[in-house]
Amino acid sequence: MAPKFFVGGNWKMNGTLASGKELLSTLTSAKLDPNVEVVVAPPALHLLGAQQALQGSNIAVAGQNAYHKASGAFTGEISVSQLQDAKIPWVILGHSERRTLFGESDEAVADKTAAALSHSLRVILCVGETLEERESNKTMDVVVRQLEAVRKQVPEDWSKIVVAYEPVWAIGTGKVATPEQAEEVHAAIYKWAQEKLPKGQAEELRVIYGGSVAGKNCKELASKPSILGFLVGGASLKPEFVDICNAKL
Repeated sequence: MAPKFFVGGNWKMNGTLASGKELLSTLTSAKLDPNVEVVVAPPALHLLGAQQALQGSNIAVAGQNAYHKASGAFTGEISVSQLQDAKIPWVILGHSERRTLFGESDEAVADKTAAALSHSLRVILCVGETLEERESNKTMDVVVRQLEAVRKQVPEDWSKIVVAYEPVWAIGTGKVATPEQAEEVHAAIYKWAQEKLPKGQAEELRVIYGGSVAGKNCKELASKPSILGFLVGGASLKPEFVDICNAKL
């Protein structure tokens, strides 16, 4: 049986309490494809309210980031243990905005991933290349480097990891990797997984695409065999997110 299609909505640093409540109401009242796993990642301030609003639905909540230490003098951070304590099941780690704007290294992302898994969280692990790296034909060098950093820390069990391929040049720019470009990278990630992960785990791994996914392009992207879902940014703040969740229908 193929892994379940996965759609994550990353709200980033957007929304008010009122707009978030309205968006969640739209989602809970919509008829969503029952064969798709849906997760939304509101700002940290809204996590508990979103979790309460989604009770009784099949939609889960994710943190947008977490720190690998359980507690301590780390002003402004939320720890993986705090997410676990709040029963937040998912966390996004390694997003390109964290890597590029806040200087997170591959090793820091790997530390966070290992810590999150050790606290029973599920991880949306983001990887992807810049435009300069793509134009230099270094896409897979970069993606494999990012994946290998995590594999060093998590060598055995990737069953709670969803890999999100997000080309940096396509995030928030309106530019989208063509379905063929995305499929090529996704297929290469699966090839890496077949070679590097324990037997049987590559078949269970979900590799999803992120980068200006919208209602107008989601069906074509979803038609590709190696694209098993999406991580959606700007469009997750709009009613069209429902259409993206239903891309396989």
